[in-house]
Formats: sequence, structure tokens, C-alpha cells
Amino acid sequence: MISFLFIYLSVYSFAHYYLLRKIRAAFPPDRKARIGIVLFMAVMIAAPIMIRLTERAGIETGARFLAYISFSWMGLLFLFITLAATIDVVRFVILAAEKIQRRKFIQARVSPRQLFVVQAMLAVAVYGYGLFEAADIRLEQIEIASPKITKRTGRIRIAQISDVHLGLIVREGRLKRIIARIQEKKPDILVSTGDLVDGQLNHLTKEAELLAEVNPPLGKFAITGNHEFYAGLPDALDFTKKSGFTMLRDQGMVIGGINFVGVDDPAVKSLGKGHAESEHDLLLAQPKENFTVLLKHRPAIAPDSLGLFDLQLSGHTHKGQIFPFNLVTWFFYPQRAGRLTRLNSGFLYLSRGTGTWGPPIRFLAPPEVTIIDLVHENIMK
Repeated sequence: MISFLFIYLSVYSFAHYYLLRKIRAAFPPDRKARIGIVLFMAVMIAAPIMIRLTERAGIETGARFLAYISFSWMGLLFLFITLAATIDVVRFVILAAEKIQRRKFIQARVSPRQLFVVQAMLAVAVYGYGLFEAADIRLEQIEIASPKITKRTGRIRIAQISDVHLGLIVREGRLKRIIARIQEKKPDILVSTGDLVDGQLNHLTKEAELLAEVNPPLGKFAITGNHEFYAGLPDALDFTKKSGFTMLRDQGMVIGGINFVGVDDPAVKSLGKGHAESEHDLLLAQPKENFTVLLKHRPAIAPDSLGLFDLQLSGHTHKGQIFPFNLVTWFFYPQRAGRLTRLNSGFLYLSRGTGTWGPPIRFLAPPEVTIIDLVHENIMK
């Protein structure tokens, strides 16, 4: 956690410094204006920490207000920085080429003020679209045929949600839309692959009641993500139980002739909350004749687990949530979000996530509810 805070403070502070340089170049402020801007930026940098402290103190209204303001600002800032940094790189390349060629490629020059205004307007426009995209929950449907799905069973339909992040921003309204998408496809089983909750769990009674009303015939199952540990594991487990889910914490169950194996997120180790069991040993203990679904929050593929599962369902990356941050998540997890990936043995499906974390927007990474149909392979022939 300390290392995460150090990285966050370093990167976010540098982003604000970069913006401050752009503001000074476009609209040279006087001393009072500079002080005001710096103070505002300091509050925005400290805001995520202040939100958690305010939540823990039970001041939910204040925490929610600060969350909307600060995370909206974060989204706008990242969009602006992305545009500005891209243009700066292009301008640097052009200037370098002009020096090498000793001639001008572009005669007209745009003033820093004009450029700043255009970039700010584009950032606001993309942010507005991002609010719409975050609310537009899509259905992704895939079908997998396997001889392990018996002819008698025929078809098992699984609905997957992941990274809902119920908390200060994702609340009852968004959850109702998510549930409507789930109910639309009448799944046999509902699984949550981690981060069902975000931070503190104050006043989420209504959300738990809404989830508890979803009753697929073969049940609901959930695993921990990293945010279950950030929120406080006992409270997160209690909320998940009240929502009607059975938690699979380093354990397997046979449901409808299918092995469902859930593993704890690695945060269980890094936060000193316990010891994660061996994924390999857990999978090895399952009935070999059954189709095996591995529920694992992060899309890391353990080499010694290959061949022991037929389908891994994961989340965590949000597909970056705001382009181009998908390039960052791809660096750590090079699997394609929103696509079924064939492995040497079995498949991996990486969800783009169903909610939002931090900024309440998505850009080129729409949220999803995933519908997975497992069928006997002869049905396909």
C-alpha cells in the first residue's frame, strides 16, 4: 500500500505540474491566481486520501461530494494530459525534423493559448461522451462447446459481472441497469469475478437487497478482488453474503456438473490478510471428467495450471477504462479484454468490467455483462 501511494502521489503530482506549466504558458496568471491554482491542485491530489478518511469517519455525504468532484477532475485531467502530451511529442518530432532538414514544414504557428483552449474543449467533449459510455452496459455473448458438457445437460448459461465497484459513485441506479441486463438473458448461474465493492461499505443496504433479488436456478458465486481487501475483508464478505452470493475462497464446488473453482486475489498476501492456497493443487483436486471454470480476478495465467481448467474468467484491467490507458494495462496483462482467448489448453475470457473505478467515465472501453453458454459439442455439429 505504501508503494502504491508513493507511485500515485508521484505520477499525479507530476500530471498537475505539467498542467500548471500549460496554464502559465497560455494564461500567465498573477501571484494570487497562481496561489489559488496551486492550492486547488494540492486539494485534488490529496482528495482520494481525504475521501477514504472521510468515509471512515462516517461522513458519507461529504465523501460522496468530494468523490464526484475529485474523480471527475481526475478524468478531465488525464484526458487533457493525454491530448497535450501527444501534441507535444508530435511538435517535438516536427521541430527536430525541421532542424535536420533546415526548412520549415509548417508555416503557421498556433499560440499556446489557442492550443490550450482547443485541448481543453476536446477533453470536456470526450469526458461528456465518457459519461454516456460508462452508462451504456453492453451484453457480450460467447459460446464454448465441450464434450465435458454432457448431452443430457445440453447447455449451461453463465452471466459474469466484474469490477462493479459499488460505493460512493456506482450506486443503486447503475446497479439496476446491470441487473436488468443480467435478467434479460436468464442465466443459470451468476458469477462475480472480484471488485464487487470499491472502498468503504457505508449504506449499501439497498444495493445488497437488489442483488439478493437476482436468483439464477443454479446459484450465484463470487471471488475476492483487490478492492474487497481495500474495503475491509470482513465487511466485504458480509455484503457479498447479504447479496446472495456464495464466496469461493480457494475452494471448488460442483454446480450443474461443472467445477467452479475460485481463488483469492493476490492482495490477500500483499496486505497480510492471509495465505492464498496453491491454485495448481486446488485445480488438481477437482473431478477430472467435469468442465472446469476457474474464477480468478486478475488475468494472470499460471503455467502449472494450464491443462487443469477449461475456462478462466477474469477482470481487473477495465481495458484501461479510459483510452489510452489500455496500453498500460496491456503491458502488465497482454490478454485482450472483451475477447475469448484460446490458450494452449482451454480458454480465457477477460471482462472489460461492469462498473467504473475513480473517474465515472469510460472511453473506448465500454462496460459489459458477459453471457457464456457452455454447450455439448455435438450441438455445434
